[in-house]
Amino acid sequence: MNDRNPPTTVPRTIGRILFALLFAAAGVYHFRETIGFAAMLPDFVPLRKELIWVTGVVEWILAVLLFVPRIRKLMGIVISIYLVLIFPANIYSAIMNIPMPGQHYTPPIYLWLRLLVQPLFIWWILWATWPPKDKR
Repeated sequence: MNDRNPPTTVPRTIGRILFALLFAAAGVYHFRETIGFAAMLPDFVPLRKELIWVTGVVEWILAVLLFVPRIRKLMGIVISIYLVLIFPANIYSAIMNIPMPGQHYTPPIYLWLRLLVQPLFIWWILWATWPPKDKR
């Protein structure tokens, strides 16, 4: 394989497709549930609704860029950084018992369990975008 088409596997390709679909859907959800997402940010954050819209568009762009072979590995790193950057909103939401967007009530245990999902997403996207060990 060359730099234009780095090595990958069918499971990793499926993983990237599923992750891209998840990210694209999350981007749509940012527009459908703007108020719920904005509530996950502390009051001192300015332009909360606009920030939610921007992050929705960013998620669409990142989802599409996962399909560019030459930057696949870079996108895994960028998405991982993005997931780390938005993690404080999930922590704030758990501490303040703010329901998940689109819900009037979320049991607190789910808010805390959601914190465990973010590292899994980071592992997932890094695994799906990096070449297998035997092909690096």
